[in-house]
Amino acid sequence: MPTYSIAELAREFDITARAIRFYEDHGLLAPSREGAGGRSRVYTARDRTRLKLTLRGKRLGLTLSEIKSIVDMYESPKDTVAQMHRFLGVLAHQRETLEQQRDDIDMALAEVAAHEEQCRRMLAEATTPADGRAAP
Repeated sequence: MPTYSIAELAREFDITARAIRFYEDHGLLAPSREGAGGRSRVYTARDRTRLKLTLRGKRLGLTLSEIKSIVDMYESPKDTVAQMHRFLGVLAHQRETLEQQRDDIDMALAEVAAHEEQCRRMLAEATTPADGRAAP
């Protein structure tokens, strides 16, 4: 079974070793230790998969606790139907959150556009004298 160093995983997933250690601290990864005093972390294919799923969850905007719950779910063969229902619930909640964020962004962009238009009008009025001639 292949193993990976922290540097190899960091390079593969384009993240820092510090980020990998952070995920380890939160229980998402559990490398074995080798070398003098156990200083070298050795990651298995399982750890690599968990890291990949963790990064995918982060891209979806899930919290680390949600990610851990989902990733841990896949390691338990029992209650698969219940696990899938839980996962669907997490995804539905995330969809609602993202849709609300999209609505908020759309409203903010509309406000920015309105302010830009107002500023352009005010600039045009400020550069045109009252007698209608172009300003010097």
